[in-house]
Amino acid sequence: MRTSEIDLSVVVPIHNESQSVSALIAKIGEAFDHEFLASRQCELILVDDGSTDDTAQKAEAAAASTRHYIRIISFRRNHGQTAAMQAGFEAARGDVIVSLDGDLQNDPSDIPRMVEHLEQHDLDLLCGRRKNRQDHFLSRKMPSWIANRLIGWLTGIAISDYGCSLKVYRAAILHQVKLVGEMHRFVPAWISKITSPKRIGEIDVNHFSRQHGKTHYGISRTIRVMLDLMSVIFFIRFRDRPGHFFGTIGLGMIACGFLSLAILFADKFIGNQNIGSRPLLIIGALSFFSGIQLVCMGIVAELLSRVYLQNGSASRPSVLRDYSNKDEPPAALPFKKSA
Repeated sequence: MRTSEIDLSVVVPIHNESQSVSALIAKIGEAFDHEFLASRQCELILVDDGSTDDTAQKAEAAAASTRHYIRIISFRRNHGQTAAMQAGFEAARGDVIVSLDGDLQNDPSDIPRMVEHLEQHDLDLLCGRRKNRQDHFLSRKMPSWIANRLIGWLTGIAISDYGCSLKVYRAAILHQVKLVGEMHRFVPAWISKITSPKRIGEIDVNHFSRQHGKTHYGISRTIRVMLDLMSVIFFIRFRDRPGHFFGTIGLGMIACGFLSLAILFADKFIGNQNIGSRPLLIIGALSFFSGIQLVCMGIVAELLSRVYLQNGSASRPSVLRDYSNKDEPPAALPFKKSA
């Protein structure tokens, strides 16, 4: 069932990309004019993530000279790529949504081919796999290779290039995912809990070296990826039942503590031994009471989880400006135009 007149939305987060944003808009316009997409209603949503240069101004100037519908959402300050992508996803009206980076390392000409592949194979998510990746080996390729395999092993979704931002989604599925923190790279794992992993695919895409500006990624992000992965595993498996996570560990510790104290009880009252200086007494007592604390923590986590799931609200980035190049403002969008 169609919910809008837009067939395809392309969401691009940008930050200090003044040298490349005009070319980016032109290349995406060429993709919209491809024979496979020419008969469809397409829109481009650029989310300016608090750029400190004239990225937004150049984007508006480029948008004014194109016939395609372009919307530019500008944040007051930098909130990160995940927040920018989430804002773009919420604003997107298309039945199919495409995401890609704004530095022109992703190739917009891959968009028609990916959309066609998604529809032909009836997928809910199609991920790009960067062919002949043009990045530094030690700082980008090697950490990415390790992270991709670790993420695939822990989540069960064997995507070989989680870091590629060029992805195509069914809007009905994507809108059920709420991205927070720096979770944009784990979208396939989140979506796998909504749809069957068999409906998640991967395809080779082009990749170019960065021509302008400075990359926002480096080897230092590896630590953050690992921490985010731990959060993803916890939320995917235990978001609806955190008490099972804390309670399982807590009951195990209570059992170990009880067994230790039972042994000491037998030694004291049956074997008539002195147990006051034995380390097992401290270990058993600590395990027993720590287990009780973990069980109580699990109960509190269950209560918080229910409040969170019932509320379902989170603060949004403050929007400085919301611009569109054509006088076609859609109804009921989450980000209203500022005066």
